[in-house]
Amino acid sequence: MTDTTAAMGTGAMPDGGWDIESVAAELLACEDERREREPFTDEWPDLDLDTGYQIQDLNLAKRLDRGEKLVGVKLGLTSRAKQQRMGVHFPFVAWLTDAMILPVGDPVPQSRLIHPRIEPEIVFIMGDRLEGPGVTAAQAMAAVESVWGGAEVIDSRYRNFRFKAGDVAADNASSGAFVTGPVGLPPAELDLGLEAVLVEVDGQIVDSATGAAVQGHPGEALALAANDLARRGHAIEPGWIVLTGGMTDAVFCPPGASVALHFTNLGSVFLNGGE
Repeated sequence: MTDTTAAMGTGAMPDGGWDIESVAAELLACEDERREREPFTDEWPDLDLDTGYQIQDLNLAKRLDRGEKLVGVKLGLTSRAKQQRMGVHFPFVAWLTDAMILPVGDPVPQSRLIHPRIEPEIVFIMGDRLEGPGVTAAQAMAAVESVWGGAEVIDSRYRNFRFKAGDVAADNASSGAFVTGPVGLPPAELDLGLEAVLVEVDGQIVDSATGAAVQGHPGEALALAANDLARRGHAIEPGWIVLTGGMTDAVFCPPGASVALHFTNLGSVFLNGGE
């Protein structure tokens, strides 16, 4: 592996022989080859959150270089249910590109994902630029043009979804694919803290939540994203899609399965596991 550590300003080669560039390359290779691996922190214990975000940003640049287009951001682990299950106690921000868009009606792309899981999301389309630091939930919501129900198909390049903070930040917060539902409404027409979702798997309701599960209100998650991105030198741009984070724990959707997410006011999102 090439030692690019000095160029990246991170000092000596870390334990395990990994550095920012080699981890970035390995994660993209795992994604492209549909290959899982153990978390890098097993070999590089000092891979922290900030270093993970450097890797994430490097891989965004590589995605753009190969022709993908930046379309927005996503939050991960915003609900307490997700944090408890994954053993991580704060949210993450990551990138969305057009290659992650799942056309409505298409099955879960099993052939390019390792172990996909589905979670319901409240989705924002931005009307105005939102730049931190110091953004409040009220300011964040004032920048939203419309609100949609949606589903994120999360994936992870780590075996059994086992990771620490630096690992998951580097892995673009377990990005996979996403789809939005049929109904978009102005935020003023909704009480997003009370907007509920029922999660149905193969005809059985298995979970439910309201928007309050997402940092108390999805607007708080949006503000968190703007403020966190400001620390990294970025802002949320007009027209961007923002996935505010899973409202419930994620559910598996293997081949042959069907998942429906029924929102109170934002319609229903249907996904099937394909063949």
